Amino acid sequence: MSDGVARIAWARARMPVLAAVAASALEPLAGRRIAISLPLDPTTAVLALTLRDAGAQVAVHAQPAETDAAVATALAQERIAVFARTDADDQAARDGLLDALLDTRPQLLVDDGAHAIRRVHQARRDVLETLVGAAEETTSGIRPLRAMDAGGELAIPVVAVDDARTKRIADNGHGTGQSCVAAILDVSGIMLAGKRVAVAGYGPVGRGVARHAAALGAHVTVSELDPHRALEALLDGCAVTPLREAAGCAELLISATGERETVGLDVLRTLPDGALVAVAGGVAQEVATDALRAASDGPPQAVAPALDAYALDGRRLLLIADGACVNIAAAEGNPIETMDCSLALQALALGHLAGDGAALPPGLHA
Repeated sequence: MSDGVARIAWARARMPVLAAVAASALEPLAGRRIAISLPLDPTTAVLALTLRDAGAQVAVHAQPAETDAAVATALAQERIAVFARTDADDQAARDGLLDALLDTRPQLLVDDGAHAIRRVHQARRDVLETLVGAAEETTSGIRPLRAMDAGGELAIPVVAVDDARTKRIADNGHGTGQSCVAAILDVSGIMLAGKRVAVAGYGPVGRGVARHAAALGAHVTVSELDPHRALEALLDGCAVTPLREAAGCAELLISATGERETVGLDVLRTLPDGALVAVAGGVAQEVATDALRAASDGPPQAVAPALDAYALDGRRLLLIADGACVNIAAAEGNPIETMDCSLALQALALGHLAGDGAALPPGLHA
């Protein structure tokens, strides 16, 4: 048994919620064409196989940094169309893979970060002829979809899976917090106890990251613009300061906002020598890596797998996973039990869109 096959089997044996949904709620998916654009790890593979076993025609896409090559190979051997390559190293290649997924003319779409949904509306409106609806997995994906919905730009119904209470509780708060902190420690090899950790953002992910860092003995400072979330962080035992002030003494800075350039070059310049920087979840350029490269004294130096050192203003900054989502780009992603719950919600959303929710109007739906 190959490594990919074995890890998919391990995950599937630990995903009873998705199995229960498959046994009771996926009958409307028989014969449907479904496109999945999610990080390609063993749990995503289990979702793809579950939908296939329910009678759907399934195709899978993932970003290069979010693709597990062994899992992609194992899934392709199961007659699943896979559009994911770890060597797609420029935007044209990445867009080509996503377009190849959309060329399958999906009727239903599962998305992460709203990349596929936005591309359909912006560059591939031909796909709207067959697309019945979509389901979005993440906070960073829901945000632009809300803006599109408010502007009347959504041409299909989209289920906001990220807003489900079970998703927020199990995935964002516990799973992402645990897996991101664990990935940072695995890559860097540091001991977190006694370290000064700054967390940008105190939404569900930021809370989870701060909670897990504090549980391991870190001194956590939170930076949050929303006053109610800032108050919550204070009452949870964190120090609360503006981000530049927090970064000024941070040995580890973790961004958890899902907003571009949360950690701009101005913030990076305040970090002490030897500070580590990582992104929990998030979007491209949440840490301003392009600006960092342009301002650095020479190219980054590889320190360890997924860990690069930048020389900036006479100091050394250590960027984990090139500023990508750290638990996916540098580790296995969220815990299996977390993804069991989240992907079961995705499956329920697809069953709803294909069944009772077929008459939903265009827009973002609870």
